Amino acid sequence: MISYQVTAFGQPLARSEHPTPAPSGGQVLLRVLAAGVCHTDIHTWEGGYDLGGGKRLSMEQRGVSLPLTLGHETVGEVVAAGPDAPADIRPGQRYLVYPWIGCGDCKVCRRGRENLCAAPRFLGIFRPGGYSDHIMAPDARYLVGIGDLRPEQAAPYACSGLTTYSAIRKIPPEVLAEEAVVVIGAGGLGLMCVTLLKALGCPVVVVLEADGARRGAALAAGAHAAIDSGAADATAQARQAAGEVWAVIDCVGAAGTVQQGMDLLTKGGQLILVGLFGGELSLSPALIPMRAISIQGSYIGNLEELKALMALVRERKPRAIPTDCRCLDDAQSALADLSAGRVVGRLLLGPHSAQPASRASGAASRPLSATPLQASQP
Repeated sequence: MISYQVTAFGQPLARSEHPTPAPSGGQVLLRVLAAGVCHTDIHTWEGGYDLGGGKRLSMEQRGVSLPLTLGHETVGEVVAAGPDAPADIRPGQRYLVYPWIGCGDCKVCRRGRENLCAAPRFLGIFRPGGYSDHIMAPDARYLVGIGDLRPEQAAPYACSGLTTYSAIRKIPPEVLAEEAVVVIGAGGLGLMCVTLLKALGCPVVVVLEADGARRGAALAAGAHAAIDSGAADATAQARQAAGEVWAVIDCVGAAGTVQQGMDLLTKGGQLILVGLFGGELSLSPALIPMRAISIQGSYIGNLEELKALMALVRERKPRAIPTDCRCLDDAQSALADLSAGRVVGRLLLGPHSAQPASRASGAASRPLSATPLQASQP
């Protein structure tokens, strides 16, 4: 079994070869077919989050121990199942692996909200993830069918899809059906948010994004307008395109984007934060009730939400975000390119034999989808 692991924060990933584990109990062993490279992987690899003012939340403070195999957006093919796994889990079946696993015993987990567990066991953060040729699901209930979706299309739904779907569902139905929604950021998270907003019937989606290529991808994904977030009149342009802004989803989560989102809201509007770039922000508490605005954090999503999301994807076939695959051996260069802002859409790591084992950072890679923004169909 080959894995790429963080052995020291901020240092290059280390290639590790070790025996492939055999599943026990209700565990299921899967061969990894596609593993998304997410910005949360960057934070984990670097060792923490920027809290602003010189403060950081370290991964060690969060309970992360090394070595760690990254990767929480994973589609795999069943290789073997433990003796307690359901009989209908058979070799060759393909599944999306739900990674946001809790302790299983606390009241939060019993309520079906494992993603909010105070003692998490998230795959790719606290337990081995998908930057490997195999992954172990701790229980078959964490496997979600992908239907006819290609593995590279399905994998990002475990994080970028689930995170934005859960955020969107926090918007009141009448607002989602009748009003424009502003999305800040058009990285993998923001582009996924655009496609799901359109699939859920949002009439107008306006995107704020500094990068021109990503603005183009946002328009191709279905955005009504894509505005340069760095422009001096960006807020005015967004208001002109959206009208009254009742809902903003911030897929960046930096101090500047949060302020921009608050500035956009009409009285009674809602800002939902999902991005984790960090920093710190000063605000006047009196203005929050006076404007009757709400600021809400939304942290990934639960297992039932992922099942509902995949049902939505199968039924309404939202546009697929651009995807690009690299060989597992290129995990380090993939992280570097994402960190440097050289990615539009989602990078994925494919099976070890997908391509030659060496590639310079930033070099061309094999696209997984011939038409990356086509509908999610086989």
